[in-house]
Amino acid sequence: MCGIVGLFLKDKSLEPQLGAMLTDMLITMTDRGPDSAGIAIYGAGQGGRAKMTVQSAQPDNDFATLAEDLSAVLGTSASVRAVDTHAVIDLPADKAESARAALAELRPGLRVMSDGERIEIFKEVGLPKDVAARFSLSAMSGSHGIGHTRMATESAVTTQGAHPFSTGADQCLVHNGSLSNHNSLRRKLRAAGMRIESENDTEVGAAYLSWRMREGATLGEALESSIDDLDGFFTFVVGTKDGFGVVRDPIACKPAVMAETDQYVAFGSEYRALVNLPGIDSARVWEPEPATVYFWSH
Repeated sequence: MCGIVGLFLKDKSLEPQLGAMLTDMLITMTDRGPDSAGIAIYGAGQGGRAKMTVQSAQPDNDFATLAEDLSAVLGTSASVRAVDTHAVIDLPADKAESARAALAELRPGLRVMSDGERIEIFKEVGLPKDVAARFSLSAMSGSHGIGHTRMATESAVTTQGAHPFSTGADQCLVHNGSLSNHNSLRRKLRAAGMRIESENDTEVGAAYLSWRMREGATLGEALESSIDDLDGFFTFVVGTKDGFGVVRDPIACKPAVMAETDQYVAFGSEYRALVNLPGIDSARVWEPEPATVYFWSH
């Protein structure tokens, strides 16, 4: 049992409040997942630049001279903004893959959480309210975001096992459920060149979608094919650079509710996650249908 939340803003005037609204939704889902929590925020991007979010168990040591060390190896300017155990590295977009390789040498203890023009991911072990406070999630702004509270079933309670998972630029996934064919699919995806770093079934789901999109599918098409190719019970909420998608397996035994107004589209594992959103009393509220893809984009 885990808790999922998501918020896609249509009204740009709400963007400064995105972090605060998502944080409230996330904390409301605490009893569905007290082990760890995480959030992905899609903030403002800058053409030609990329953001890479990294995590360290020893942030004081790893982040101290990271900007200088990485800039020297890449031969270009990179800046580092430390946020507790995470840091957001700003660098030229064409240096993102080189930066991953450089970090493996410079700081082998770092974990890359995400990269892309707009995405930042922050996740840690602990209660959602404590994770949110550590990263000042309520102060973040953006156009859309997704979050997750985890009750571990498939793997250990670790930062690496927390959601969201990102396996492609500006892509991420949160998941409630259990994939039964993740081991065979992990082998297939790794053979196809996909980067999968944990034994968590959700990362396999994320990598599957990234792989399908790498092969030319739209997010909607990738989500459609997941219904046939992924075995088990799942509710997925997916983020991309411009959009937000939802799909449930054909049996749809995991709870889910959505709400839409002129200002936003919201997702929660339960309706109580949505009750403090503006205008919720007049929103169109529904349970997403089994084996049906929902997607919104800017």
